[in-house]
Amino acid sequence: MFEKLAQRLGLSTNPAIFFVSAALTIVFVVCAIAFTDTVDAVFGATSGWILTNLGWLYILGVTTFFIFLLWIASSRYGRVRLGPPDSRPEYRDSQWFAMLFAAGIGSILMFWGVAEPISHFANPPLRNVEPGSVAAAQEAMGFTLYHFGFHTWTIFCLPALAFAYFVYRKGLPFRVSSIFHPFLGERIHGPLGRTIDIFAVLGTLFGVAVTIGLGTMQINSGLNTLFGLEESRLAQLILIAVVTTIAVISVATGLDIGIKWLSTINIILAVALLVFVFLAGSSLYLAKGVIETTGVYLQWLIPLSFWNDTFGNTGWQGSWTVFYWAWTITWSPFVGIFIARISKGRTIREFVIGVLGLPTAFSVVWFSVFGLSSFDIEMNRGGGLVQEVVGEGDVPGALFAFLEHYPLTTFLSAVSILIVIIFFTTSSDSASLVVDMLCSGESGNPTRQRVFWGITEGVVAATVLTASGVGGLDALQQTIIVFGLPFFVIGFFMMAGLVRSLRADAAEGSGTQRERTAPLSTRARRLRHRVTRGAGTGRRNGNGGRDGGGAAGGRNGAEGS
Repeated sequence: MFEKLAQRLGLSTNPAIFFVSAALTIVFVVCAIAFTDTVDAVFGATSGWILTNLGWLYILGVTTFFIFLLWIASSRYGRVRLGPPDSRPEYRDSQWFAMLFAAGIGSILMFWGVAEPISHFANPPLRNVEPGSVAAAQEAMGFTLYHFGFHTWTIFCLPALAFAYFVYRKGLPFRVSSIFHPFLGERIHGPLGRTIDIFAVLGTLFGVAVTIGLGTMQINSGLNTLFGLEESRLAQLILIAVVTTIAVISVATGLDIGIKWLSTINIILAVALLVFVFLAGSSLYLAKGVIETTGVYLQWLIPLSFWNDTFGNTGWQGSWTVFYWAWTITWSPFVGIFIARISKGRTIREFVIGVLGLPTAFSVVWFSVFGLSSFDIEMNRGGGLVQEVVGEGDVPGALFAFLEHYPLTTFLSAVSILIVIIFFTTSSDSASLVVDMLCSGESGNPTRQRVFWGITEGVVAATVLTASGVGGLDALQQTIIVFGLPFFVIGFFMMAGLVRSLRADAAEGSGTQRERTAPLSTRARRLRHRVTRGAGTGRRNGNGGRDGGGAAGGRNGAEGS
């Protein structure tokens, strides 16, 4: 049935994965609108249970992923190339970085660049320092960089590495089920594999929907600052429609035109904003602060990697860290496949160092400049950010409240809105490309398929953000915590599958190498043994067919050897 429908519509995809994923998405949208209270209750109860009982597992798991990546990059497997041995990267390092950054957390840096440091500065997570103090500022930066440094990019890097390895080394399709090949074998092409891929499509759609929702809230706040546009669900619906339209146009132009150039333009704009804040603010203070914050991050990295709020049990970690990890994990198939798609030809060591190191270094600089500048405003330049962002709860408007303390406020706010829109667009169109690949197992499919998924992402985002009775950010958090759990479990299979396959490849390669470099005498003995065995067989056959048969058998045995 699905096959005939796909043929009739001219689709190039796996019909079961495509239509079942689309149908389940429609069911969710309809239920969320028709049974709002029930859906809220289910997601609220489920997310609450996960936060209470499994938060520690998220903390331990993501740290385990990080340690695994460090090990595999430094091991002998780090020399393995993600592609044929003679392959080389398709994109320059600068283009590669711009695309993985824009598809990763570019929009989130814009959203949380001021909001998170100032929130922790006003309400220190560990509750053992005075709010607004220097100690509170250091703690705030430690937690912020823990959330957006190595650990976040670990969640992206692990699936990206698994996809790149199994696709470019093993020739498997671009699907989440491919990483289960070491365990399931050819069954990844059957019902079990399709079930895994359907869950991957749904999780990716909801992960991107959360990002679209957060981006929309921030754009709405910026437009309210500039033009007085009311911050309402109607306004957010209109914004989602507008930006989804832009994303659909971008995805229709393809990876090398739309996504690549938008990513490059946006990283230039983001860096320009960063440089302006650095130069227009207390530059010496920030220059020293970036270096000091790097040390603070490294100092806090190991303790926070294992911290579970065991003694305080305040629930803070569930609202922040576990939410971040669950949200990022739902992004992981989308960002992982996208990074794998643009990373063919790099070695595992180059890949891990690049994906973990470059974005983390940029994040350290970004949050240091914006976070320390917000502390400076609060401590030395009249304040007001804590009251507006924390006291009034205007998290989406944090960046625009921050920019009011700088010259050219209106211009900077307009540029910031543009950056958020482009980040929003690149995330959406990258996700459309990847969801289509999750369904089909390959790239280069008809444009209308990517357009369909781009529209679907906008619809899901609008539903989660506006149909819920809980409220914007809370609804997004509850939804993503639930959908993040299955993908978190898949991460452990990724590690085990990679190790199993790499060891098998190494053993096979070592066997071939030993055969190729064996001493001549040994190889001669093997050859003589096979020749003799072939000749003997020939003679035995020749006994039934005169002596000529024996000579022919011996000759064939020698030639076969």
